[in-house]
Amino acid sequence: MHSTKKIITAKTVAYVAICIALNAVCSWLTIPFFSIPFTLQTFSIFFTLRFLGAKKGTFTIFLYILLGLIGVPVFSGFKSGVTALAGATGGYILGFLLSGLVYLIFDRKNNLLRIVGLFVGLILCYAGGTIWFVFVYGNSGKEMSYLTALTLCVFPFIVPDIIKISLAILLSDLLKKKLPFLQS
Repeated sequence: MHSTKKIITAKTVAYVAICIALNAVCSWLTIPFFSIPFTLQTFSIFFTLRFLGAKKGTFTIFLYILLGLIGVPVFSGFKSGVTALAGATGGYILGFLLSGLVYLIFDRKNNLLRIVGLFVGLILCYAGGTIWFVFVYGNSGKEMSYLTALTLCVFPFIVPDIIKISLAILLSDLLKKKLPFLQS
């Protein structure tokens, strides 16, 4: 009798580890643009989802966040721990996991649907992160409207994030095409 149970291979573990490392390194890389620092974290998160697929990609993002939670400095600015997730931008970090979870719905054979799923994930990441940002500022005694939060945390990042997701799609598809042995 042939088992249909999937086996986790060393290759899969290696790809997950590489994507976790990529997520950490891309969160540390900052591109200054006027007064707004951009990281490459959005690129790496969506590359991870596209390259590994929804299930493995979401699991990889979960492991990345878990590493940061237990104290490994994998978040932007070499931050980690509960304080990083409880801080003003912690909602965006958790939004990456939300992006992965929604991508599970869109990760089908239809390529256009998968691409739409990445952008829906980005929108949900923005929404969850912005709600958390306003909540944190409200609890610190400061007044913060959603429009102000969007102006600070979302609007300046829309075009760069569209570019980063587009690059993530192109690079992951190119790697899968050029290196077919990467797929498990």
